[in-house]
Amino acid sequence: MTTRNNRSFAANLRFACDTRPSITAICREIGINRQQFNRYLAGQSRPSPYNTGKIARYFGLKPQDFLLPEKRFQEVLDAPAEAAGPASLLREGFPGDLAELRQYAGYYELFHKSLSWPGKIVRSCAKIEEKSGQITVKSIERIYDRELEIRQFSKYSGLAAYWRSRLFIVERGVSEHSFLCQTTLMPFAEHQRTYLYGVTTGVSWRQQNVPYSTRTIWRAVGTNPDKRRLLEGCGLVVEKSPKVPLPVRRYLNSEGENHTLVAAR
Repeated sequence: MTTRNNRSFAANLRFACDTRPSITAICREIGINRQQFNRYLAGQSRPSPYNTGKIARYFGLKPQDFLLPEKRFQEVLDAPAEAAGPASLLREGFPGDLAELRQYAGYYELFHKSLSWPGKIVRSCAKIEEKSGQITVKSIERIYDRELEIRQFSKYSGLAAYWRSRLFIVERGVSEHSFLCQTTLMPFAEHQRTYLYGVTTGVSWRQQNVPYSTRTIWRAVGTNPDKRRLLEGCGLVVEKSPKVPLPVRRYLNSEGENHTLVAAR
């Protein structure tokens, strides 16, 4: 059965490729090595489930369509593809260069300044990990203001992509008052991944939901840190506190510091 499936997959893939200008262009647009792709075409090997998904989405198909009888496959391929168009292109944006992005998996301390608490830096934490060919991001923000008797505990869940030496993270708040925010990060230097700096944009957590943009910096703390200690470190910290690493203070307090539009979350 496996040999028959390989033959069906290869024959259907060849037919699909014949509808495009060149194999080279297909490999470049999908993001698969040409030599490896040639082995798929020859039936010498089957792509992984992740690569099968990428190939299927490229042609506007489902992965299982490539195992259909050849005549039926041709009918499906000729039918209008629901997945084609901008939505498909957007989904293909994640994870981007997976090999590069994998190097950023692990736990992080996150820092940004908030107008809600002038003179303070908000320290939170996040985890970047791979799941089924996608790179997921989960972050937690915990704030306790004893004087104002404010307790805030927020969770965010999202996806990460890597394009042209930049990390792009889109998150959604996990609550009934959900929203989306987007973070763009880059390392301080080409081979230095301890600190990632960039900008986060979104809307405030208050009822007004006003938009904001603020500088942010992520500090890598490894793949297996003390999770309890990491969570306990979340909260408000004075801007010039020695508890805040020097690179963080320099970046957040530099000239043109926040670029904040209205308010931070």
